Amino acid sequence: MYIILVYDFGEKRVAKALKTCRKYLTWVQNSVFEGEITEGDLKKLKIELENKMDKNEDSLIIYTLSNNKYSNKEIIGCEKNKPTIFF
Repeated sequence: MYIILVYDFGEKRVAKALKTCRKYLTWVQNSVFEGEITEGDLKKLKIELENKMDKNEDSLIIYTLSNNKYSNKEIIGCEKNKPTIFF
């Protein structure tokens, strides 16, 4: 499945959320990630983020698409994470 994940975590927890998301998805721009993920990895990601967040202050939004075949992404302005040939 293909997901778009957006989070808004407090300043003390945001770096931990960033590090966790980078293990599973591609960073798009501040607090936004996207990519293909298995159901199992999505469950792991959710658990890890829920353990790092304060549910009274932080928020997490996950958009799930069956695949990205029928999606379109338009970038206007500065692209924050340009694809490179180096990994």
